[in-house]
Amino acid sequence: MEIIQPSKEYHNSSHCIYSCLYHVIFCTKYRRKVLSDNIQVRLKELVTEKQIQYKYSIIEIETMEDHVHLLLDVDPKFGIYKVVSSIKGYTSNSLRKEFSELRSKLPTLWTRGKFISSVGSVSLETVKKYIEKQKNV
Repeated sequence: MEIIQPSKEYHNSSHCIYSCLYHVIFCTKYRRKVLSDNIQVRLKELVTEKQIQYKYSIIEIETMEDHVHLLLDVDPKFGIYKVVSSIKGYTSNSLRKEFSELRSKLPTLWTRGKFISSVGSVSLETVKKYIEKQKNV
């Protein structure tokens, strides 16, 4: 599992130089604690494997039993809303196929909502440390 880890660096695409960093949180439906350790491992693999196709880089990722934290660097031509929606759709579909307990406990895996915040007013290191420490809270 390869996580592409840029620090605060700039990327080039045709006619655009960018660095668009976002802290993203999304939760399981009804905040049910259904993301067991083996599901969390698979979820991280699924999010990691779509980086090139969905045009984002993972800087940090942490999963808990009922929610996910991501720190992403996103290509602005693809857009953060589309990236998060794509990640949620892909992971929900894949995980519900692989883990039958998710189909029996919930009508869908994720809530419709999501938290998205650009990283800038708080330093990148602060957000990275916050996400890294989530398991210990």
